[in-house]
This record gives sequence, structure tokens and C-alpha cells, in this order.
Amino acid sequence: MSSSVTMDETEPAHSAYPYFNGGVAGTTPSAALGSANSSSSSSSPYSLTNRAYSDPAASAYSLYHQYYGGGAYPYGMGGFGGTSGTGAGGGFAAKGDYSSAYYGSYASWTGNPYSAYMSGSSSPSTSSAPTIYQLSSIPPPTTLTETAAAIDSDLLKPPGRKGSTSRGRSKRRNSGSPDIETQQVDRVFIWDLDETIILFHSLLTGTFATKYVKDGQHLHLLGQKMEDLIFNVADSNFFFNDLEECDQVHIDDVGSDDNGQDLSNYNFHTDGFRTNAASTEVYLATGGMRGGVDWMRKLAFRFRKIKENYNTYRNNVGGLLGAGKRDDWVTLRSDLETHTDGWLALALKCLQLIEARTDCVNIIVTQTQLVAALTKILLFGLGPLFPVENVYSATKIGKDACFERIMSKFGRKSTYVVVGDGKDEEVAAKTMNFPFWRISSHSDLVAFYNALDMGFM
Repeated sequence: MSSSVTMDETEPAHSAYPYFNGGVAGTTPSAALGSANSSSSSSSPYSLTNRAYSDPAASAYSLYHQYYGGGAYPYGMGGFGGTSGTGAGGGFAAKGDYSSAYYGSYASWTGNPYSAYMSGSSSPSTSSAPTIYQLSSIPPPTTLTETAAAIDSDLLKPPGRKGSTSRGRSKRRNSGSPDIETQQVDRVFIWDLDETIILFHSLLTGTFATKYVKDGQHLHLLGQKMEDLIFNVADSNFFFNDLEECDQVHIDDVGSDDNGQDLSNYNFHTDGFRTNAASTEVYLATGGMRGGVDWMRKLAFRFRKIKENYNTYRNNVGGLLGAGKRDDWVTLRSDLETHTDGWLALALKCLQLIEARTDCVNIIVTQTQLVAALTKILLFGLGPLFPVENVYSATKIGKDACFERIMSKFGRKSTYVVVGDGKDEEVAAKTMNFPFWRISSHSDLVAFYNALDMGFM
């Protein structure tokens, strides 16, 4: 292969570039360098004029030597001096021999060109003295000197999906925080109370007896006994007479008016909360204006006491009733269960199945006043399944507003299922786009239990 380089005739002579000064088209690199020697001297520091270099490699080496103060050629290229480069790789060290011939010259070259800027003892030859910066030796950060054992191994692991060996609703709960208050509830079951979980009004009206061909007179008597017991307990333990006209949706709705006063020796009968006057704006001699700060504080005291009594006796209704009434209550519940063909037992099986799930919760929303509803829950044995915070009364605001409050509490990520018998909860569920399961017979409760047991609900 010819060593000459032929330039295109259309290309202009590179007279403007100092490396090609005096270059002629069609000449070899060495000839071009030779002709450069014969041309007029150039003021450019990169001009090759007035320097005779017979060999390209030697010329390049001498040029480097002149401008970098005697520094060796990088990467051991000094081996090319005086050679024609005909031997392939002749200037490099042999395979496996990377001694000072290769690295030593590189080390001497790396610091040389910038020594004037780094040492501070001299400055580069320029017309004006530049600003000289002193670089101090800064120790490396401690985090870089730590051993690998001190680094958390979890940070080095790539993100991946958590392993799962079985399908089920509970795996969503397990993926969250172990704190039960911050865990996401997967499914919220909103129950109606009367004629869904318990039978009460239909016994008094005779509707149940007519539908199932029962002794209506006996069922009415049983319903009457339960009603008397409910109102007696509600009045003696839950301030029903005091709160009948100032009912609340939730047990904590007036909690902000409670100043936390100790109620151990507080006398609710003489605190001036009640009045015989019919007007709702009458001034109470000792309690102040109804709806005022002092009156609201006394109202909050009553709801706090209701909450304490409910939590105390939710698992021990017999202790609330006393020895004499307890036996009558147990007998009454047994008779009701027998003559209603085990309605409450079927509802309890559904509730207990939901309660056993760690990611589900039972809520009651009823048209009954809150105090009466809490009393019913206790007397029908539902206390262990419903904390007092999970009971809402829709008497004042309606069920759709109650559903909105529940959704704001548990969040939009949860699934809500409404279980009831009436038109009001069905319409509210449709408004909120909640699925609705109608309960109108024993077979509906059985079907709902099967759906829960098979994981469909």
C-alpha cells in the first residue's frame, strides 16, 4: 500500500492552518514537513516552520519535548523516537510486561503540564499574572471509608414483588404497616339493625307472625317484654330521658365540649341539665342557656358516661342488669330465638365470620336513636361484635349522610357492602354506589353466610 496521501484537487490548500503551511497536494507527510522548514517562519506556537524533522514520530516527540519541559511521551511512546514504525507495536511493552516503561512515563506526564497552576510557586508565562489558588488536601468523607459490613444490606437489594403462596383477601392487609390503626380496611359491612340483625318491630306489629304463620299474640307479648327491658335499661344506665330530644349521630360527636372532668363523684341528677319547660330556649337556673357552653359540657359528660358503661358491660350484660333481671333476660332471649326460628343465630354467624377477618369491619347504621340503639345491641348480645365507635344513628341526618361519614373515616380504597331490609338503606347504597344485600327472610341470611364463607363477599 502506498504511503503517500493524495488530496482531492477540489480541496483548497490548507495554507490557513499552521500544520499544513507549505503543504503541496500529492506530497507525503514527511515532504510536507520538509517543505514547511523552507517556508517563512510563523509566529504561531504550533507552527512547524524553522524546525527540521526528518521522521514524523521523531518530530512529534521533539515537539512534545520542547513544549512540555522535557516530560516523557505519555503511555511510553518514547520508544518510537528514531524509528520508522514498521514493526507492529514496536514502541509498546511486550505482552504481560507493564513495568515502569509503560506506567512510569505516564506518571511523570500527568502532573507536569499543570504544575504551574497547582503548586502556587510559579505562574504560567502570560502577559498578566493570574489568580493563584491553593488546593489543600481534604480527607475523604467518613461514609466512603466505612466498611461494606456497615452498609445496610436491604439498601443494596433491588426492589421486587413480595412472595405469595396463596390467594386471599388477607394478603392486602399484611402488606401494610403492622399498626392496626394505620392499616387499610379492605371491606366495610354496613348493617341495618332492626329487621336485619334482630327482629323487634315486626314482632310488635304482627308482621313476622303473619308472614311465617306464627302465634301473633305470643310474639307480640315477647316483643313487649323486650321493649320494656330496653327502655328501663336505657333510662337507668344511658340517660335516655335526658337525651331523647338531643340525640346524636355518633357517640363522639360532642366530645369536643368535654373538658375531661372526673365524673367519679359527679351527680347527674342535680346538675341542672333537665328542665320541665317545653321551650328549647328556656334559661336553666343552674345549667345556663340550652345549647350554651355549660349546657353542652354537661351533655358531653352524659355521652362520655354512656360510652364508659357500654364498654364496661358489652361483654357482661348480666352484670348491668343484676341477678334478678338477668334470669328474666336470658329466658326472654331464649323464647325469642325459638319462636323466630333462630333468626338472630343466623345473623350472628355472618357477623362472627366477618369479625374473624383481620381486614374487615362491621358497622351499624340504624334509624333508631343512638341511646336506644346501643341498649338494643347490648340486650340482644351484640356488644362483643360492635364497638361503640362503630354505631351510627341516622335519625337526624339520614343514612346517606351516615354512609358518607363512614367512607370519610375508612377511605375510598375500601369496599363497602350495605346489608339491610328497608328501602332507605337501599336508596342510600345506590346513591353512594355501594353494593346492597337485601335481608328479608331466613334464606337471605343463609345465602349471605354462604357467600361470605366461600369468599365472594
